[in-house]
Amino acid sequence: MRALFKWVLRIALMLVLAAAVVGFWKREEIQRLMAVNSLFSPEKIVHNFSHMDAAFKTVNLPRGDGATWELPYGPGFDLPAGTDQWIEDRSVTSLLVMQGGQIRFEEYYLGTTPDDRRISWSVAKSYLSALFGILLDEGAIASLDDPVVQYVPKLKGTAYDGTTIRNVLNMASGVTFNEDYLDYNSDINRMGRVVALGRELDDFAASLQDSFATPGETWKYVSIDTHVIGMVVRGATGRSVAELLTERIVQPLGLERDGYYVTDGAGVAFVLGGLNFTTRDYARFGQMILQNGVHDGRQLVPAEWIAASVLPSAPTASGKIGYGYQWWIPVGAHEGEFMARGVYGQYIYFDQPRGVLIVSTGADRKFRDPGVNEINIEMFRKIAQSL
Repeated sequence: MRALFKWVLRIALMLVLAAAVVGFWKREEIQRLMAVNSLFSPEKIVHNFSHMDAAFKTVNLPRGDGATWELPYGPGFDLPAGTDQWIEDRSVTSLLVMQGGQIRFEEYYLGTTPDDRRISWSVAKSYLSALFGILLDEGAIASLDDPVVQYVPKLKGTAYDGTTIRNVLNMASGVTFNEDYLDYNSDINRMGRVVALGRELDDFAASLQDSFATPGETWKYVSIDTHVIGMVVRGATGRSVAELLTERIVQPLGLERDGYYVTDGAGVAFVLGGLNFTTRDYARFGQMILQNGVHDGRQLVPAEWIAASVLPSAPTASGKIGYGYQWWIPVGAHEGEFMARGVYGQYIYFDQPRGVLIVSTGADRKFRDPGVNEINIEMFRKIAQSL
């Protein structure tokens, strides 16, 4: 009996030791997975959104050694009635309003500061669109109607075999993908765990086999389409999106601080939502887009691409919010009114005729409540009209 007890004790000690070794070996993966599981918790969400580099692998987007694009301050103004309540209700963390290239209002909330590099979430999609337009203009990509597998052979035989670049830009691939952020087992959350565990998003995209519609027939917002755009960019150029974005957009803009992308385990940028910049640096990108792609006398993004990108070209339902090439167009939008939008309250709103740009970041855990996006758009319109 005593001998049996000794053997059981030895086995138990060996199992504990083995668990400790595995835990040490996989400690970074375990830490990232734990960070993902608590990323949106009420007590951590604001802090986490300013410190994504503490939870995920990242790649730097260096600002370079060029001069900073100074954003001058113009005359202040009174925000319209109801703005303070909206800021509280929507857990806004920063609000910056520009008109005519001048900052008219800038404030930070919930303990955030101007130096915080905030996660963009899907605002990053519009950055990728701008980069794509540059490469298309240069001829690296021949046509929007090229099949994606022409540039990404890895996707042959998958749900993306038969889709065109235009389809994925429009979020009209027809690929089955569950985007429910509140469902732990949804595709979008499974994809988040792929990033957390250091695995590869290219493999995740190639694993998708099912479609719900013919490509180009129906619009449905599926973020994996944006990753496929990134795959096309990499396949067409042989370079990383991070390198290209830094070279063509980040460094020419004269940002205040380096930015960074969250990456997967292969160092591939999380192009569908992993950009991190300060609020002012988001504004610099936005102001360049507002100026039809021009900054400091240089055409960074083709004006024709911007104009085409922000048209509601996707096959969305009549009367619903419009979608272009990774840009949103509000219901009832006037010409030159469009936006980049990310979950939990990230926005870059444009009103070109008024010369107005609004950047808003947030930690709004109720962003999926009915009517929230419409409330936000109405607030941006009120602010623009009050200038």
